[in-house]
Amino acid sequence: MRRWYRANVGGLPGTYWYLWAGMLINRLGGFAVLFLSLYLTTARGLSPASAGLVVGAHGVGGVLGVLTGGVLADRWGRRSTLLTCHAAAAVLMLGLAFSHWLPLIAVVTALIGFAQSMAGPAFVAAIVDVVPEPDRTRAFNLQFWAFNLGMAGASLLAGIVAEISFTLLFVLDAAATLVTFVILLLRVPETRGGAPERSDATPPGGLRTALTDRIFLAFVGLTFVLAVLTMQTSTILPLAMHADGLRPSAYGLVAAFAGALIVLGQLFVPRLISGRLKGHVLAVSAAVVGLGIGAVGLAHALPAYLAAATVWTVGSMLAAPPNAQINADLSPPELRGRYQAVFYLTFPAAGFVAPALGGWSLQHLGNWHWALCGLAGVLAAAGHLLASPARERRVSPVITESSRAYSTSNAP
Repeated sequence: MRRWYRANVGGLPGTYWYLWAGMLINRLGGFAVLFLSLYLTTARGLSPASAGLVVGAHGVGGVLGVLTGGVLADRWGRRSTLLTCHAAAAVLMLGLAFSHWLPLIAVVTALIGFAQSMAGPAFVAAIVDVVPEPDRTRAFNLQFWAFNLGMAGASLLAGIVAEISFTLLFVLDAAATLVTFVILLLRVPETRGGAPERSDATPPGGLRTALTDRIFLAFVGLTFVLAVLTMQTSTILPLAMHADGLRPSAYGLVAAFAGALIVLGQLFVPRLISGRLKGHVLAVSAAVVGLGIGAVGLAHALPAYLAAATVWTVGSMLAAPPNAQINADLSPPELRGRYQAVFYLTFPAAGFVAPALGGWSLQHLGNWHWALCGLAGVLAAAGHLLASPARERRVSPVITESSRAYSTSNAP
């Protein structure tokens, strides 16, 4: 047990753990978006395609929010950005709880996407600031573990609460966001400026530098494909399960089951993938995720959905550490927030594309929708194999220099 603790948990800075705790609590209360599509179709009578467009407003707002968050994280500071977006998200979520006019729901949903997505670049930039490069794989693995521990709890609780009151879902989400705000306010200092400088540091620039970095953009594009596939499980899957006559609590059970698998298995992933090329790991991950989501087309009962969830969850577990590590390695220290912003654009963009396109596809193509998802996973796997060599050549000198500096600073 002591060896496991040192290998997975020990040695990470205190500030990291407060960031980690804030993410865990916020995710544990992250009910609203999980069941928003079901709320709109059952309580508001929208078609799956229309509901997908409203939920997609969350992604549209997120695109602007993530860019704003990245710029502010570099200019204004990680802490100020995190405090502002969490305060705004809590207030907006309460507003959504008591909104009944559908245009207002769409606008508030977009603003929530804006506020929530601001946090991503600042959170990750702060982690990279305070955690030395040799420890980042562990740090990001634990971050993904916390995210899914919270997701498992949220999904299980939300499935039950949704059968009582959708309004209560939004109120509890706002409360969890407020708790995270308090933790950040009291325990997390500003971390900007603590990152070590590289000898070959990229000259100062703005978003244009990240948006013209072809190696980085190829990585971002492949991450976007995986994000669109993964978000099918939180935006379109509830509709498919509802069409099969399953209750909201059944979807909550599937999401909680997937989260529980990650909670049980994620801490073993670093040892499993240690020494393997990150591009190869990501290729396997994309193919497995595609296979699992494609299998939803064959599922019509809860056990089959649980089996499909097992497959796509294994793929997601493999992807988390190398995805975050490559993103950190490709980001120049002085542009870290902006690079994180461009990377995190994949998630709100996927948050729009997945429900908007997925809702239309499910309505008009039926189970062929899931077959196309499987094909997209295979194509993403091929893309990672093709992009990996150039990416490895780019990050290898950075990793070598960071490891040398870390070893020197920790020498007796």
